[in-house]
Amino acid sequence: MTDFDAIDALLANTRTPAHLPPAEQRRALRQALNLTRTQVAQTLGVSPSTIGGWETGRDPSGETREKYAYFLTAAQEKLRTQNETPAHPETAPTPEHPTPTPPTNEDTPLPTPHPCVLCGAPATDQVEGYPQHLNPEDCTHPTPPHPEQTPTPTAPPTHQQPPTPRRPPHNQTRTPDPIARAVHEALTAHHGDTQAATAELQRRAIPDAMALLDTCRIGARYDIVGHPPLPDILRKKSAHGADEVWEARPHWTRLDPPPTPHEVTALDINGAYLSALKTHLPLGALEYSTGNVHSRRRAGIHLITPPEWDHHPYLPNPLGNREEPGPVWVTEPTLRLLQRLATEQYGLLCDPPVIHESFTSGATEQLFEKFRQALRDAREKAITEEDEVTLEYVKSMYSKFVSTMGESNFNRALYRPDWMHIIRSQAFVNLWLKAHKAHTAGLTVMRVMGTDELHIAGNWRQVFTEGRGVTQVKIKDVYTPETSRQ
Repeated sequence: MTDFDAIDALLANTRTPAHLPPAEQRRALRQALNLTRTQVAQTLGVSPSTIGGWETGRDPSGETREKYAYFLTAAQEKLRTQNETPAHPETAPTPEHPTPTPPTNEDTPLPTPHPCVLCGAPATDQVEGYPQHLNPEDCTHPTPPHPEQTPTPTAPPTHQQPPTPRRPPHNQTRTPDPIARAVHEALTAHHGDTQAATAELQRRAIPDAMALLDTCRIGARYDIVGHPPLPDILRKKSAHGADEVWEARPHWTRLDPPPTPHEVTALDINGAYLSALKTHLPLGALEYSTGNVHSRRRAGIHLITPPEWDHHPYLPNPLGNREEPGPVWVTEPTLRLLQRLATEQYGLLCDPPVIHESFTSGATEQLFEKFRQALRDAREKAITEEDEVTLEYVKSMYSKFVSTMGESNFNRALYRPDWMHIIRSQAFVNLWLKAHKAHTAGLTVMRVMGTDELHIAGNWRQVFTEGRGVTQVKIKDVYTPETSRQ
């Protein structure tokens, strides 16, 4: 064989890489078929985070690219066939079963209510092509039935109108099936050994949380950008060091006890990180700006000169235990708290902070709302049923989800240290506001620690409700100032 023959053979064996549609179309195709990233990932033999990367701009290669291209082409054909095939007379669209609306990129009102893509109840708005409730409180998000328990549909009796769709009761659980199924499978695999099942569930908490997040975000209004470019202030200076963002974690103890000795109750704030998932999070890549300007529609990290704090004897500094003077990078929740405290509503407790620089993006409080609701309801159901296995599993899911958003080898799907800092700071803000609420009610605040520890002298039950719910508190310890561990 001559050199020219070898070149011809080489060229004959080359293959043009399979064509892939743009990234935004890949996500739209998957969602139009009501498929989760986990389902597609299992079929292609990759991880859900890999699918997420392909849907935000990265491309597969080799045989995996061929498989993914085949899936996308088949998905396009299936949708085209569904749209072109005329409805059979016996299965023509009815008000209870409307024709699916083709996906669009706009939020538009619907002429007639369609079943919400998340809960199935009638919705009058369309978000990115999917019928959906714009107000999360309107979305019931009921538990999907297990396939083995799905009842066989029966025809309504003759001369009787089909039942009118109605919204489930307000207290109906939204616990998603993946949580209950995972617990059942773990208990079965370990023959009912609750300790072994709990240990297994805690080990798999991070991938399970990401899969649950993917399920909760089907048809969601806001996309998740898992790996945006980050400013240097959010990068660690060394392998075991920290970045430049100050989270304002409180670690405060009152120096002067009340004149008359009282018992001090150490209260434990339930679900601190779970509650903090509802916070203003920047959606896209952070954009740099300068000047003492703040938009309520954006969120991120801000370089501020903090105000003086003159109330340290009876209330902790909202900036936590920071001793260094001068400007500091803080998160959105800390900035907004300082701005609130500078208003008459809070008695002008401090001056407004001065903003020098900012890294922000358009923000929403709803990014993790369905995910938060699912975990909250699973937690409350587990408490009601005294199901400690599910309770520990859910706790691990939300706590590890927050702690591995930054630079972590345990969660490759999300690299958002800005979100991690913001969620943690929101937990600290929530705790500070509880301390302020107790103080304004005439109680003596003795200690404020971390995200979930509040020590109160006085009748704290007039301010807080005891219990295990996320809006309640439970007693951690009772002591007198003389026996305090200081």
